[in-house]
Amino acid sequence: MKFNFDTAEIYVPDGLPVDNALARTTHLCLAAHQDDIEIMAAEPILTCFQQEKLWFTGVVVTDGRGSPRDDLYKNYTDEEMRRVRFKEQFKAAFVGEYSAQVMLDYPSKSIKDGQDERGVQDILALLKATRPQFVYTHNLADKHDTHVGVALKVIAAIRRLPQTERPEKLYGCEVWRNLDWVVDSDKISFDVTARENLQAALLGVFDSQICGGKRYDLASMGRRKANATYSESHGVDAALGLSYGIDLTPLLIDDTLKPTSFILAQIQKFGEDVTARIKKVG
Repeated sequence: MKFNFDTAEIYVPDGLPVDNALARTTHLCLAAHQDDIEIMAAEPILTCFQQEKLWFTGVVVTDGRGSPRDDLYKNYTDEEMRRVRFKEQFKAAFVGEYSAQVMLDYPSKSIKDGQDERGVQDILALLKATRPQFVYTHNLADKHDTHVGVALKVIAAIRRLPQTERPEKLYGCEVWRNLDWVVDSDKISFDVTARENLQAALLGVFDSQICGGKRYDLASMGRRKANATYSESHGVDAALGLSYGIDLTPLLIDDTLKPTSFILAQIQKFGEDVTARIKKVG
């Protein structure tokens, strides 16, 4: 495939030709940074693992040059850090048996620029090559600017497809902000009880981030367990691990619906739920 950056890379763990690997994709995740996929998209990875007809493809949009570093990586240059993070992401793709792992290699400033169309163009090209049934990306209430930038470009890219060629579902997932605040009727709960060993392995390969002082591995597994326990106040745990998402599909059905209006409606529902509960018992 041709992307806007010549430094973009595609890795196919089982060696299938790139076009074939992309075409077999059923579940596609588009994330901002290396390790975001493994934090927010454990459920589709597990769903596709060791399945002949279900295939997960990951896309990392940015280059990873600006990540914090410490310990072994303390004196690494930005370019050395980029290379390390690419290698780590490819390791995760191998462990998780992804259909393909795409690295678009954008600087973050490009993704945070709403006028820069290049990211939309590359995402659109990938959507046409993969034609996935399910797409996962960041949620619109995430507090990381680059994450929100990716989500907006994903929505813009899908909206350039004819309605008949759009994914069946688009989910916004949690990384830099939990989604336990979303009202239960709108919250998407992904059961990630199975294969804790695989989940831990996927998170654990990102050594540069863990050594850099951020225990994303422990935090992500802990969040999943906390979500499961705190999901229901009046019942026993139905799952041992949950990750949450917001169904962004309405934004694909109605092109006039603004992303800001959509997410503000979710926040308003949360406010109304809190207000109603206080009035009920106050």
